[in-house]
Formats: sequence, C-alpha cells, structure tokens
Amino acid sequence: QVQLVESGGGLVQAGGSLRLSCAASVSISSINSMAWYRQAPGKQRELVADISSGGWRHYADSVKGRFTISRENAKNTVSLEMNNLKSEDTGVYYCYGKIIRAILGSTTYWGQGTQVTVSS
Repeated sequence: QVQLVESGGGLVQAGGSLRLSCAASVSISSINSMAWYRQAPGKQRELVADISSGGWRHYADSVKGRFTISRENAKNTVSLEMNNLKSEDTGVYYCYGKIIRAILGSTTYWGQGTQVTVSS
C-alpha cells in the first residue's frame, strides 16, 4: 500500500509563495505519474499539475508560469512551488500518484490534503 503525506500548506497573502511537499512511502521511481490536485469550497477537485516518471510536466492554464512541479527521487518526494499566489488558488491541495502494472492495471493513491489559503 502506498501512502502519500502532504505538508507545507498555510496562510499567505496574495502575491506570496508557498512550497508544498508530498512524501511517498515507496520509491517514487515506481510511481508512473504524480500530480497535485486542489479543491476549492463548493467546487470540484481539479488538476493543478502532474509529472511523469520521465519528468514530463503538465500544468493547468490557471497556474502556468506561477507553479512548478518537481520530483526528487532521492527523497521520494514531489514538490509544488507556488509563486505569485492569488485568492483563487485557495483550497485543499491533494497529492496523487498512479502506478501502472502490465497485468493488474493501474492503481491510484491520494494523500489526505493540505489547506492553502490566500488572503487578498
């Protein structure tokens, strides 16, 4: 069983920065895809950024140029550097991982979430 534990959330003023980290209980080199999702109050969970085991990155249009996702294989962590934060970035941020197995198919894992609040 893979466990993902997020940290780094908090309260920040608009224009400020935060760095989120997701620590995995297994080697992240075994996790094909890792991502950050967020959920604002009253809204559906949405993809913020994802990164493949090969380092390919994808970002939601709303965060391009402001957020950076990275994998640190030696530490088994995935980080999300968030700069120039806006009030609309407020929400609970979740770490996500997917392992694809040739015969068993894919399995997805979620962290418990960390709150990010941006005050205007």
